Amino acid sequence: MIPRPRARDLGLPLPGRPGPVNAITDVPGVEVGFATIKSLAVRPGDRQVYTGVTAVLPRGRGPRPMPVWAGQFDLNGNGEMTGTHWIADAGYFAGPVCLTNTHSVGIVHHAVVRWMIEQYAEHFQQYHAWAMPVVAETYDGAVNDICGLHVEERHALEALAAARSGAVAEGNVGGGAGNATYDFKGGTGTSSRRIRIGEGDYTVGVLVQSNFGARSDLTVLGVPVGEHLSADLVAPGPDSQERGSIIVLIATDAPLSPSQLQRVAKRGALGIGRTGTSGGNYSGDLILAFSVANECYLPAIGEPQPHSFRLESLNDAHLDAVYGAAVQAIEESILNALVAAETVPTIKPPGGWLKAIDHQALLAVMNHYGKVRPAGSD
Repeated sequence: MIPRPRARDLGLPLPGRPGPVNAITDVPGVEVGFATIKSLAVRPGDRQVYTGVTAVLPRGRGPRPMPVWAGQFDLNGNGEMTGTHWIADAGYFAGPVCLTNTHSVGIVHHAVVRWMIEQYAEHFQQYHAWAMPVVAETYDGAVNDICGLHVEERHALEALAAARSGAVAEGNVGGGAGNATYDFKGGTGTSSRRIRIGEGDYTVGVLVQSNFGARSDLTVLGVPVGEHLSADLVAPGPDSQERGSIIVLIATDAPLSPSQLQRVAKRGALGIGRTGTSGGNYSGDLILAFSVANECYLPAIGEPQPHSFRLESLNDAHLDAVYGAAVQAIEESILNALVAAETVPTIKPPGGWLKAIDHQALLAVMNHYGKVRPAGSD
């Protein structure tokens, strides 16, 4: 796949210091993989499949399910993210996080359970262990035959098998393949920030599955871009209200407690809001934050149980740096999803187009407001 341009490549002066690949995989141990299913309709009435699965392994692969400490927040709950009841109670989850389309949560959940049973065979076969993976969704029915249930178990397993560290594909890939953002083509986006707290250097990484926003609300670094680029709406007029969702994953290697991670997840709403949305009634805006610090194994029923665990967490007084990094990385991830996306024909309505944002038109608006970094500057 030819790498798509990113928001920084266009000269947008985004704040903060990214990690080496400016992706969630800058957080040590985090791996990302995709399975993308694309079959464009050739004739009117043909089924069009444009969807997929995104897999995130918070700790890569190992012989035992090592949990990550976590917190979760719903900006608007018109969506699904499995496993969150236990995250709210216990403050952790074990296993992968997978993202897909709205009607494929069940089959992807089934596949992830199978993957966990096989990956952690001893844990499940010898003890009373159970799998509660995190699977979340966004709606892609404008360009994908979502009611055809085209995502199969093998696609989720393919995404899990493909998970790697390093650079991450963006735009029309994985679970975000068929997504829209501010009535432009959207999809998968990622970014990261490096921060220093006292003597410690930490990374905050973000991955979004971006499928939200009304065009008129789109704001880029404070510039009302949506007011200027108002043509080519998928559903113009009264039907152009916000509908869709965004899933935000925030990863860090900073040692944070579950309550701190829930507060980080809440700040995810600010990162989403920086791009202009006020949060629509039909949008499922779900945010999950996790930390790979404080690695420990939580035994299953039947295994010897330790008396206690010793965990480290940052002083709350230092959390502002984490909050700021998360907000910046979310904003950039959404912009990366927009910039990397490619135009796709629609099936609802038939014969239309879900168009990618025109880079030159975007830059013309940003230049008008003095918001483009000069060539050669950093």
